Amino acid sequence: MPGKLYIVSTPIGNLKDITFRAIETLKEAGLIACEDTRHTKKLLYHYGITTPTTSYFEHNKVRKGEYLVQLLKEGKNIALVSDSGTPGISDPGFKIINLAIENDVPITIIPGPCAFVSALVLSGMPTDSFMFKGFLSQKKAKRRRQLEALKDEKQTIVLYESPHRFLKALGDILDILGDRDIAIGRELTKVFEETLRMKVSKAIQHFTAHAPRGEFVLMIRGNA
Repeated sequence: MPGKLYIVSTPIGNLKDITFRAIETLKEAGLIACEDTRHTKKLLYHYGITTPTTSYFEHNKVRKGEYLVQLLKEGKNIALVSDSGTPGISDPGFKIINLAIENDVPITIIPGPCAFVSALVLSGMPTDSFMFKGFLSQKKAKRRRQLEALKDEKQTIVLYESPHRFLKALGDILDILGDRDIAIGRELTKVFEETLRMKVSKAIQHFTAHAPRGEFVLMIRGNA
């Protein structure tokens, strides 16, 4: 009888933002597959969880995914976690979830934090209809093509962005989508949490004067 893959949501910042069920699952699993074992072990240590861990990240996802699915087929229960939030959203967890489906391995989810959902709610922008696009391309030409495709989108657009690319992305957004209303979620649930609501041009001025730090969720008002 195969084991079960548990998709476990973990805190996006504040370690208290974890469910009782998530802690129980992490304690009882035979193995925890982590994006970064060093990062996850801080959470495990905080809650006294001693379950063995293994790394599962972008550059080993094919080889390690096949190994993990084999363990699942042999009957081991595995908990899948990302560095923060819900696995499978803009991270390599998507691959193992699909491998498990292809191999008829039972899957369940332990719901919890998700960065873009929290940021969208805080933004004050329309939530009844939105489009989540994850990370824009690191390559400028492709990033600009992605934004061109969003030019006429009427829904709220939600993006992830890293600090070292944030200003470049804002510049391309201003060029292609115009000086729209945006909301920026940064360091959510952490000590320096902030949500900024402003025009794209003002955001460029702000982050030119104050170097971007932390991971960003960016909400862009749709084309009205």
